Amino acid sequence: MPETILVTGAAGFVGSHLLTLLDRSGGTAALAAWHRPGRGGPNTSSCPPRPTPDPTHVAWYEVDLLDRCAVARAIADLRPTQVYHCAGAADVRSSWSNNYTTLRTNVLGTEHLIAALRDHAANARLLIPGSALVYRPSSTAVKESGPLGPVSPYGLSKLAQEMLGIAAVRQDGLTVLVSRSFTHVGPGQSPAFAASNFAHQIARIEAGQAEPVLSVGNLEARRDLTDVRDTIRAYQLLMSDGKAARPYNVCTGTAHRIGEVLDRLLDGSTADITIRQDPSRARPSDNPLLLGNPTRISEDVGWLPKIPLAQTLSDILNYWRGVIAQ
Repeated sequence: MPETILVTGAAGFVGSHLLTLLDRSGGTAALAAWHRPGRGGPNTSSCPPRPTPDPTHVAWYEVDLLDRCAVARAIADLRPTQVYHCAGAADVRSSWSNNYTTLRTNVLGTEHLIAALRDHAANARLLIPGSALVYRPSSTAVKESGPLGPVSPYGLSKLAQEMLGIAAVRQDGLTVLVSRSFTHVGPGQSPAFAASNFAHQIARIEAGQAEPVLSVGNLEARRDLTDVRDTIRAYQLLMSDGKAARPYNVCTGTAHRIGEVLDRLLDGSTADITIRQDPSRARPSDNPLLLGNPTRISEDVGWLPKIPLAQTLSDILNYWRGVIAQ
């Protein structure tokens, strides 16, 4: 039986990068991509624009993960051998005002997918890209054995996803891989996220589309930043060689102040820009430090980040310059 690789949320930030990587990796497996009804797809312009694979290499499907029957039918038709579950609500800050939607999308959507795989594709390998926000706030680098204790609705939803996946391994014999990604950044990310937001504002200022004032939130938080192109490479290695029900941190092991990220972007700008604090950009709960220990993933599958932060930030800024110039 031919192999089929399915990416849910394939029109999103991580999903689009992953789908493009899988396409460029070659191989004989068929590629299938799911997107939400009315959103994304191969013929839809995304904002911000994101990488797209060769459209002749990917079969796109419109599937509502909240529709249990639709998910079951789609899985029964595809019979995928690998599933990267990248779909879901990803904005931590908005999860406070949209906690019902966040929990429903991330938890119920994942439960529907797992149930469909159990019934129609039980031999598939499923990767659930989780989040470091499942951990209790810590003042040191966190290992996978560290205490769990999410402090946001988003983090709670990601922990529930993990628990559903691990239960499927133990109770149903499915093969479910779990990652805990720290802060991934890169070209094509929504300006709802700090690095992309800074770069977007800078590009607009450089183009004369905005006053030379850049609005910022909390610059003191320190984050373990991984280029999304390294993150998806980690997912690919975990899918191939990761151990089921064994969480993996996807991180660099180095934390950077958000203020440092801003300074580096400003250093690469041609404009004279004033910084203005905007209290509305602060999250209701913001961990001072989010730092991971990548030892496990390095030892188990040989993954190490390759793209330096300076390159990532340069690529993000140049990405937004290109978008603004269009």
